[in-house]
Amino acid sequence: MASADKNTHEMSRDSLWVSTMKGNAAQSDITLAHADSWAGIGTTDVASRHHRENEQDSSMAPLATRAVGPGIRALPEAEDPYRTCFERDRDRILHASSFRRLAGKTQVFVFPDDHQRTRLTHALEVAQVAVSVARVLRLNVALTEAIALGHDCGHGPGGHASEDALSQYLPHGYDHAVWGADVVLQPLNLCTETLDGIRNHSWSRPAPATPEAEVVSWADRIAYVCHDFEDAVDAGIVTPQQLPGVVSKLCGTTRREQLSAFITAMIQATQATGRIGMVPEIAEALAQFRRFNYETIYHRPASQAQARSVIDLLRSLVDHYIATPRLLPEWSVTPFDPHSTEAINAAVTYVGGMTDRFACRQALELLQYPSHKLPQGIDTLLELE
Repeated sequence: MASADKNTHEMSRDSLWVSTMKGNAAQSDITLAHADSWAGIGTTDVASRHHRENEQDSSMAPLATRAVGPGIRALPEAEDPYRTCFERDRDRILHASSFRRLAGKTQVFVFPDDHQRTRLTHALEVAQVAVSVARVLRLNVALTEAIALGHDCGHGPGGHASEDALSQYLPHGYDHAVWGADVVLQPLNLCTETLDGIRNHSWSRPAPATPEAEVVSWADRIAYVCHDFEDAVDAGIVTPQQLPGVVSKLCGTTRREQLSAFITAMIQATQATGRIGMVPEIAEALAQFRRFNYETIYHRPASQAQARSVIDLLRSLVDHYIATPRLLPEWSVTPFDPHSTEAINAAVTYVGGMTDRFACRQALELLQYPSHKLPQGIDTLLELE
């Protein structure tokens, strides 16, 4: 009897879902989602892109980046009737496969558990912090969000160790910021301001060209310092009591307190000086916080062992693809010789775009890579598959 009730319930739910397929007709010129929908805007006057650009211009800070028409792009495009050029960039990044693959790429822990961050959740948290600041400073929110969402699309599998692994194959090395802007996201034909912000979000790079990108540079550091610490606490690697005194005193011991302190310190500094930065004493606390994470989380023996595993695995894959380029997706379009410059660039591009799991699976299948040499944790997962 219980089984019969369950089947009846499932059939009823399925029938109900199918019945909504066409929506609901209210008038001859409109279809509604809900049969009892009341929603409207109280007018038929909607804002065109041009109108919204003018509105934004009047409400933005003097040095905020204005959206103008189709934007400055490598390939000229027609204007969108409703979205600004930076809104289009944000949407393109959001729908890009390289952005989706961030869900399978390491933030700190290779193949994290259900609650630990991935590169994707990191990008979303950076966007939240950056937009929180940009909105108060009257900057271009769409440009800020586009840079934040796209800033790590150039990361390879296995975290920052991928940069060490792949750098030896390229004349100028593998920098995830530069690679993300100039290789991974280049096919999206993004605006020059968006690409500049992605290319120069790292503090070791030249200063970016827009205030929005400068906000993202700070937001990136704020977000990862806070959430990497939270993940490490949850994993039992560190405790809140271990934080340097200046950090816990000025910024608290929870992510909520810390984000609030750092965001507020940015807004207050900008309000006082007109420059984008942070109140010095809080900036020093952020520096000590980051140093603490390096010493206790990123550079702990287990992390170093993980990095060595990632480097060995990725280099083994790249070497295999360079020697056997017919296995690369690009080879079917334009064949190139083994060990050629084209083979090297294509191999680095392909491996750099892999998720952690796919890279490990390819190593096992193509190279008969020893499972005990895989990054800790991923070997058990692949065996379960």
